[in-house]
Amino acid sequence: MITLRPANERGHASHGWLDSFHSFSFAEYYDPLHMGFSALRVINDDTVAPGAGFAPHGHRDMEILSYVLAGSIRHQDSEGNIATLPAGEFQLMSAGQGIRHSEYNGSRTEALRFLQIWIMPSTLGGEPGYQQKHFGSREGFTLIASPDGRDESFTVRQDARVYQLLLAPGLSIALPLSAARKGYLHLVEGALSIQAEHLGPGDGAKLEGLDSPQVTNLGTSVVRALMFDLP
Repeated sequence: MITLRPANERGHASHGWLDSFHSFSFAEYYDPLHMGFSALRVINDDTVAPGAGFAPHGHRDMEILSYVLAGSIRHQDSEGNIATLPAGEFQLMSAGQGIRHSEYNGSRTEALRFLQIWIMPSTLGGEPGYQQKHFGSREGFTLIASPDGRDESFTVRQDARVYQLLLAPGLSIALPLSAARKGYLHLVEGALSIQAEHLGPGDGAKLEGLDSPQVTNLGTSVVRALMFDLP
């Protein structure tokens, strides 16, 4: 079964310095039909004005993945991590028993756009953790996060796997998903089909009971997407 989450039906918040689209309920946006999917709780598509950002604030018991699409993030947290993330880079912050952090636009002249993703951990508490990496631009699927950190991926505290997908025009590929698992596909840019369904930028698709479904790039540019393999 495929259930689409159209981009134009997402929640939207505009705060002047921040423009954000919410695939699932978040902050003032509440929709009981879209509270998350399996362990996937949040996908926010955030655009942050130059020099602005999220002031220091706290989290606990959440795996927080950031993916920079344009611009750069300036990160600082209570564990002593200070870092800059350029476009294309990923960051995974395991909040564990509690962490405070700030995320600012690293530029005074250019906007920052990034995806903020929350995955609920399988166990609560534990020491906070921080991981950061650029996974390159290899065509096909690249493993970004996994429970055991295999293939030099981030280690996420959940039975979940996150993949980056880059797919050239006209090509097809099978999703790394079994019928016993749930999947969520979030299209960042491009146009693709999965079975009879078509997706555009910002669209998502909940996948249930499907074994290695095929996706095809329908456009004239490279598809960029994230694939979540969930319990």
